[in-house]
Amino acid sequence: MAFTDLVTFNKKKTTFIFIGGKGGVGKTTVSAATALWCARMNKKTLIISTDPAHSLGDSFDRLIKHVPTPITHNLEAIEIDPDRAMEEYKTRMQIQQKYNDALGMFTEQMDAMSSSPGIDEIASFDKFMQYMNNDEYDVIIFDTAPTGHTLRLLSFPEMMDSWVGKLIKTRKTLGAAAKKLKNIIPFMGSDDDDLENMAELEEMKKEVIQAREILTDSSRTTFKSVLIPEEMSIIESSRAIEALNKSNITTDGIIVNKIQPDNNHCEFCKARRKIQEKRLDTIRATFEGQIIAEIPLQAHEVRGIDQLYEICDILYGSDPSNGPIAL
Repeated sequence: MAFTDLVTFNKKKTTFIFIGGKGGVGKTTVSAATALWCARMNKKTLIISTDPAHSLGDSFDRLIKHVPTPITHNLEAIEIDPDRAMEEYKTRMQIQQKYNDALGMFTEQMDAMSSSPGIDEIASFDKFMQYMNNDEYDVIIFDTAPTGHTLRLLSFPEMMDSWVGKLIKTRKTLGAAAKKLKNIIPFMGSDDDDLENMAELEEMKKEVIQAREILTDSSRTTFKSVLIPEEMSIIESSRAIEALNKSNITTDGIIVNKIQPDNNHCEFCKARRKIQEKRLDTIRATFEGQIIAEIPLQAHEVRGIDQLYEICDILYGSDPSNGPIAL
């Protein structure tokens, strides 16, 4: 099986690809190269950076905004702006303080508020929810933050399901007093009608369940791990894949980046290559059964579309006719 076989497109339904790994292993480069390949396959493609420390714009050498930004034919990109998301949420945050004293007696209800997800996670997951069911794109690629953040993002449906459940219980428990909570609950509308707000919560819960179903549908959502041939990167990727598998998220590909090329004229290079060959053996044993792709260490910084296409060709080949067929 070739690495291209790990990307299957679905007719009339969006395919979701998450690309993650330890910080500094080249996730953004691999994500951008994969997006270019999908676009070259004549698939309408969106790539979203969920890492607060964005480098996607640097990789494409383009200014990328909080909204879909054209990159090439069939390809658009988004860098989620945490500051903009926080600005949108600031009014609710200010109002929250006003009601803290009034709501302090409701211990369980305040637990629901304090356990709410972070604003950056809300913004990332909101983008997933936004594009989840409209099928505007053939494929959406998520250039994720380092491993811990990504695992939290991908466990978001369970977190949100529990959280929204608490909010629904809060509204029922507090009755009329719950109307005040609409000012401090993310995603809530501004309508004062309690029944309408309850309907919004129930609809949110439904969307969260749908998101969980899509994330665990192997025909639509997969996770591909980028690592380098170093022990800590291997260990972290192994743990991440184990956690993802427990959440029923399909992990089906390993990209080993920055492999030292053979060079018999450089003693340092030969020593590095020898160490890496041992690590490559460990990778093949650790991730047995998964497709493993290798990217050699580049002599230059990979930046700009032309250089990203070079990585694209290494991973997926340069002939689009060899690509997968839509299901």
